[in-house]
Amino acid sequence: MRFYETMFVVKPTLTQEEITTKIDFYKTAILNNGGEISATLDMGMRNLAYEIKKNKRGYYFVIYFKAEPKLVLELERLYRINEDILRFIVIKYDSKKEQKAWEILVDRAIHNKKPMGLKESKDKEAKEEKIEDNKEQSHTTEV
Repeated sequence: MRFYETMFVVKPTLTQEEITTKIDFYKTAILNNGGEISATLDMGMRNLAYEIKKNKRGYYFVIYFKAEPKLVLELERLYRINEDILRFIVIKYDSKKEQKAWEILVDRAIHNKKPMGLKESKDKEAKEEKIEDNKEQSHTTEV
């Protein structure tokens, strides 16, 4: 199984119940085709960067999942035939480094934390390295 992330934007003209139905439809499609959902992130209604099909806003939803590559083809087909989906993207995490990043994103989604930007992520890594260095120095001085 491979690691994937999909994000889709639903038309803002739908009711909350209709949006929930669309989201559940795609979750079910992933599960019925042998996928395993690790986490979801409901980003809610947001402004679009540019107008799409006369819509200035859209409802964003992200799903982190593991699946075989054939599932992605089916998922993309389902996105394309649904007129209520304004945009979608499916991202595959290939390398070990990318898969570690995927696990961090899943953890943040599960704990409902705000995703970090690149600068914040680097700052956090630097702080963690500094803490580790301090721990190593304190252990060597105690001996």
